[in-house]
Parts: sequence; structure tokens; C-alpha cells
Amino acid sequence: MWSIQEIAKLAGVTSRTLRHYDDTGLVPPSRVGGNGYRYYDADALVRLQRVLLLRDLGLGIPAIAEVLEGERDDAQALELHLTFLREERRRLDRRIASVETTIETLRGGEKPMAEQMFDGFDHTRYRDEVEERWGKDAYARSDAWWRGLSADEKAAFQERIARLAADWTDAAERGADPAGDEAQALAQRQFEWLRGVPGTPGGAGGGPTREYFTGLGDMYVADPRFAQNYGSASGAEFVRDAMRVYADRHL
Repeated sequence: MWSIQEIAKLAGVTSRTLRHYDDTGLVPPSRVGGNGYRYYDADALVRLQRVLLLRDLGLGIPAIAEVLEGERDDAQALELHLTFLREERRRLDRRIASVETTIETLRGGEKPMAEQMFDGFDHTRYRDEVEERWGKDAYARSDAWWRGLSADEKAAFQERIARLAADWTDAAERGADPAGDEAQALAQRQFEWLRGVPGTPGGAGGGPTREYFTGLGDMYVADPRFAQNYGSASGAEFVRDAMRVYADRHL
């Protein structure tokens, strides 16, 4: 057992916060002493860790309570949190790279590029590959579209992709069936995302062609730069397999 003061110090929160979590039912103490002091055991600490992780994701107390009520398996729930944390780490890495690039550019006496300042992602690094695989027009149209977006629109687009990648990773780590409903719903989201990007080679029904869609899936596996977006090489293989099934059914 740990006292409320000890837990507050270890978790980096205040005793007042822990008492509030008790009052709202989020993290009740394991025992209350005769003197009224709250004490917490290991199970309570696991629950507190989950609450703090969900709070960092921006959830309020009612939403956190709803999540905790619906998730009984602590280990499985923490695996999902871990997926979010890894995605957040990737976002932070991009931001760090962005700031480093800006500092180097300023020290070199040059003016920084807006794209590099705001998202830390130089989309032009794939230009040769895109032009070789799908033609110069495909790259030119997508490049013009990207440059025409505002900083907020770019951030929203990247957030959408980050969420999709996190959901792919989570499904792969849980061993979902590439042909199952969950994976196919993700493949549909992948298809809709690509359809929304100008320059994507489109089929008769509007959206990526079968060749383009399955070709991207193969690229995710062949290129480690893309595979890391899905947690691992096996995660990328899961995405590829699900995209192939989707293409067989719909394209």
C-alpha cells in the first residue's frame, strides 16, 4: 500500500487531484485508514496510470469514466494506450526535426520554408518515386494541392493519417483478420483518404485504381520508411493483405 502523499509525488499530481478522482469514482483508494488517510495498492496504481494516459489524450472525466467502464482488460487497454503514445512520439519526432531545420536555416542566413516550419515533413523527398511510378502529372497535382492548404488544414490532414495509422497498428497487434470486417473498414478509410488527394490515379468509379491501391500496399512492406508507420514489418504486411482483399472485392 502507498499513501496518497506518496502516490501524488510518484505520479506527479497533487493530493487534491487524487481526492477528486476518488470523489468522481475514477480512482478510488484501496483502503481508507481510521484517520481518514487514503491508501492505494498495485491495482489502483494501474488504474491511475490509465486515467493519466487518457487525460493526456485530452479526454475529460466523463469520457475517461466511460472508457474505463467499457474496458475490463487492463493489459489490452494499456496496449491501446501504448499505440497512441508511439504515434505521439512520431509526431514529436517530426516537430523536433521541424524546429531543428528552422534553426539550421536561420543560422545559415536563409528564410525557412513554411512547410518545414509547420509540419517537419518534406513531402518533396518522394518526388522521384511518385513520378517514376505514376507520372509527373500525379506528383504535380498532389504537390499543388498540398502547397495550397493552410497550416491548420495540413495539421488536420496529418492528424487524420496519424489516427488511421494508429488504428491499423492496433488491429495488426491484436491479430485481426485482414479479410475481416475491422480490417476491411480500415481499408475503406485508406481508400477514402487516397481518393481525397488530387493526383491519385483514379479508376472509373472515382478513387484509386486497383493497380495503384495494391501497389501502395506492396510499397508499405518493401520500404522500411513506410513500414514503420504501421508499427513493424508484420504490421505493414497486415495492411497490404487487407488492401489486397479490399481491391479484390471492390476494385
